[in-house]
Amino acid sequence: MANAKRWLILAIVSSALFLIVIDMTVLYTALPTLTRELSANASEKLWIVNAYPLVMAGLLPSMGVLGDRLGHKRLFNLGLVVFGAASLVAAFSPVPALLIAARVLLAVGAAMMMPATLSIIRLTFTDEKERMLAIGIWASVSSGGAGLGPLVGGFLLEHFYWGSVFLINIPVVIVALIASIFIVPHAKAAARRKWDFASSALVMLGLVGVLYAVKEIAKPNGSIVIAVLTAVVGVLALIVFAKRQKKSSAPLIDFGLFRNKRFSTGAVTALLSSFALIGLEYVLTQRLQLVMELSPLQAGLFLLPLPIAAFLAGPLVGSLLHRMELVKVLLLSQLLAGTGMAAYLLLFDAGRIWQIACMIVIGFGLGAGMSSASSSIMNQAPAEKAGMAASIEEVSFELGGAVGIAVLGSLASFAYTASLALPDTLRDVQGAADSLDGALVAAESLPQASGELLIRLAKEAFEHSFSVVLASGAAVLIIAGLVLTRIARKTSVLPESTRS
Repeated sequence: MANAKRWLILAIVSSALFLIVIDMTVLYTALPTLTRELSANASEKLWIVNAYPLVMAGLLPSMGVLGDRLGHKRLFNLGLVVFGAASLVAAFSPVPALLIAARVLLAVGAAMMMPATLSIIRLTFTDEKERMLAIGIWASVSSGGAGLGPLVGGFLLEHFYWGSVFLINIPVVIVALIASIFIVPHAKAAARRKWDFASSALVMLGLVGVLYAVKEIAKPNGSIVIAVLTAVVGVLALIVFAKRQKKSSAPLIDFGLFRNKRFSTGAVTALLSSFALIGLEYVLTQRLQLVMELSPLQAGLFLLPLPIAAFLAGPLVGSLLHRMELVKVLLLSQLLAGTGMAAYLLLFDAGRIWQIACMIVIGFGLGAGMSSASSSIMNQAPAEKAGMAASIEEVSFELGGAVGIAVLGSLASFAYTASLALPDTLRDVQGAADSLDGALVAAESLPQASGELLIRLAKEAFEHSFSVVLASGAAVLIIAGLVLTRIARKTSVLPESTRS
């Protein structure tokens, strides 16, 4: 295949990937507006946000294997059609229920495309050096796109109505679909491979149950009963799924892949990088708007160095991986991101230049981690299992992001409540002890002096909780990086070279 054509194929699948990941975070800034326009209640608001990542995570394992069976180009093109149609429905939804249904359909299209994007790269780039660079670019689009979501949403809301956050998908879908039909080659499909519907249903039930439980715990007023019940259902479904896979002659997930320590280390690194990136963005976005009082667009611009650094790190690390020891790159990426978070812990109340510098270090470290993790996973999997490997990698990202929001968000909430010291005159103010948002709303109904005092104390408590989040995130990244590298060095016996 001509060199230029290979990179054009990369551009096609990367454009689709950008749409997928940006739709995960674009509603962060658009949600208040569309909630008001559609008169959505609290439950509907939750599902508008969560339907997309929950359904997509549940479908990824089965879609990866389905791509191996039917052909990745065919599934990629079908996913583009579904994603485009769902975007139109979402943009013009008159009621919350239809918007939620459209988000579910968006997730179906995204789950079809996402494993296919990485699988097409794995099968198109046969040269190891080029493949690592291509996967690095893929990883940079993935991490950078998620970070750009709030900025894109804020910009569009400044000039257009809320449905524009979905309409921007349409021209990209059309161009990518036409280009894919004529340029992306048909790869040999494993047509004889069986698709286990029961296993697909089990893994979807399991992942959705676990992720929903994690998100329920993260909610300020979440139900412990619901969280425990969904977690139990999810875990039981995953246990049954795992037992079924071990007995199956054509499993959706070949757990034997995890015996390769570079593969398993890559999966854990992907999870940790996503945990830190999405979790930090979630808490930091609140701080920028509630403490620093920036508008959604200003907050998006302030965050921009983080995704830009991650975007630049991907191809740079990808271009160097062929001559560097993989475990060293995994270690350094985690240490760099952890060091950046530790520095931010000391400088988050300093000038904006210092804050931006810390975000650049964090973003570069996490971007390098995602790139090296993707290369580690895809280069250690056989070509005929490219779709399966891609789905494992992407589930790691999805799970890491959900756990990051839940753990770091819950930790921030707990630290805020524990450190909020209110005088006797303000202790009975409803909602003040739950969150900074609640305190700001409550302050509006108080006398001016009392309201100003409540706001000051609440912001101080939130700043303390933010420091707890940064310290915890830094510790997780640094310790995990050291532990994973030690394990990989002791037990890995496979060569760095790509398996064919």
